[in-house]
Amino acid sequence: MKILSKDTNVVNVSKAGPVFSINAPNGWRQIGINWFVFETYYDLAGMSNREKTLFFEAATVQDLGNPAQLNGVAGDLLAISDIMTSTPLTDNDLTQFTLVGNMMQSTFPSFDQVVYARNRVFVVDLDFAASGYFNLLSSNQLGSMQPTASDRVYVYRVVAIDANNTADNYTVLPARFLLQATAKEEPEYQYLMRLMRSYNLQNEPDVD
Repeated sequence: MKILSKDTNVVNVSKAGPVFSINAPNGWRQIGINWFVFETYYDLAGMSNREKTLFFEAATVQDLGNPAQLNGVAGDLLAISDIMTSTPLTDNDLTQFTLVGNMMQSTFPSFDQVVYARNRVFVVDLDFAASGYFNLLSSNQLGSMQPTASDRVYVYRVVAIDANNTADNYTVLPARFLLQATAKEEPEYQYLMRLMRSYNLQNEPDVD
């Protein structure tokens, strides 16, 4: 059994009028007007080279606290999606995931490709607006925890800020993605089928 760990950096975003911008990216990048992404991956090539399959036993994301804001008012919203998948995601996949997850048949990635995901929505509360923090409004988890023969598990943290917010500065603290997994040998036929599926999924053409 192994515990795999990947960290994301803090991100600070400013808003001037309708324009959002990242201060000191630290590995973060902006998608469109109001989405921000940090991406990395677990390198599993050593295990796949030994013809072993990775079976996931547990997954979670650790973080230090709620996002902070400056000059926000009650009703300001911010969402954070933490995603671990066996296939890479495009920018369109990431923005769609924050909106509808992978609940629709036409949505990529599929259920079995998402190892673990957590989507949380934060809001500035009327009683605690002066604190400078967002309050957690909802937290939902999804994912299949399906085993993989892929060389990588891809890690994404997506921050979506409501374009209509009043707050002019946002800080999302660092996070740690954790996977508990065991590498096991499978019967050759089963392993080859899983390996072929992993290869096909990672080499599907992008469709925007």
